[in-house]
Amino acid sequence: MELDPALPVLNQTVLTSGPGPFVLLGVPGLQTLHGWLSVPVCLLYMAALAGNALLLGLVATDKTLQTPMYQLLGLLAATDLVLATSTVPKALAVLWGLSGEISFAACLAQLFVTHVTFIAESSVLLAMAIDRYVAICQPLRYGALLTQRVVGIVAVAAVTRGACVMAPPVALLQRLPYCGQRELPHTYCEHMGVARLACGDTRPNVWYGLATTLLSPALDLGLIAASYALILRAVCRLPSHGARCKALGTCGAHASVITLFYTPALFSFLAHRFGRHTVPSHIHILLANLYVVVPPALNPVVYGVRTQQIAQRLRYLLRLWWARAVRDVGPERASCGSE
Repeated sequence: MELDPALPVLNQTVLTSGPGPFVLLGVPGLQTLHGWLSVPVCLLYMAALAGNALLLGLVATDKTLQTPMYQLLGLLAATDLVLATSTVPKALAVLWGLSGEISFAACLAQLFVTHVTFIAESSVLLAMAIDRYVAICQPLRYGALLTQRVVGIVAVAAVTRGACVMAPPVALLQRLPYCGQRELPHTYCEHMGVARLACGDTRPNVWYGLATTLLSPALDLGLIAASYALILRAVCRLPSHGARCKALGTCGAHASVITLFYTPALFSFLAHRFGRHTVPSHIHILLANLYVVVPPALNPVVYGVRTQQIAQRLRYLLRLWWARAVRDVGPERASCGSE
């Protein structure tokens, strides 16, 4: 029996074109609740878009906010916008049953952008913790150490760090063979979630992912905790009881948001590697969605509105908007009365 000469060409086409589109299944075991789950996700996403866009606009346009502390807040708002927008729209499409398919190239692009942004935001949070440490514990050196040039270096370093960390796993995913498994039990693409669909050796992905988890977000979290510990030690020595309470309240709010950012993310990263058969998949997926939508919605309030100068500017803009609205409505009522 002769072999079909078209078979080598067909095999070559399959290998070069990569696997077919994946199908995102959403939250396993909770498919009947997808509609209800989409409500808080959508509301939090809208809050994240509005809050971070407003905060970023204020920092970019208001000359009184052109200082390193507020520029770091602007960087945080920008990373929050990218982190939420790279994942939540597709997650909502899956939860609403509109579109669960995603091409292999789009899946790699999504996981690359998501993880790069997460690492960049982790770097910005570390820079903000160091900024607060210098401002409180080394106030005389603050102006010399924290400048606009340093903020620019932080921004470039954060993105470069994330890209350098995530380029190897994306290359590893492209080299893996995929044998037909297309269903991905998630609302968006994650590194190890995609690697589990391959039929080749994924140990390099597992160990590289573990190493980068320990050397990027876990290391950042340890340094942030050390910075806040030093800040708390300095705060406890303040003579004023009111100043101590205010500083402790601010540090507590920051610690809460940082915990909400890192805990579900680290849990998700480690569960892919060690808790695959012990952690219920719906718990894993819900927590993986938590860190891409809840911190971006809360950060503008905790870091922005609670900051006195930003709160004053917001009140000033709201008063201007209200005065303009009243002024515009007045002539319209007068014209209606004359008719």
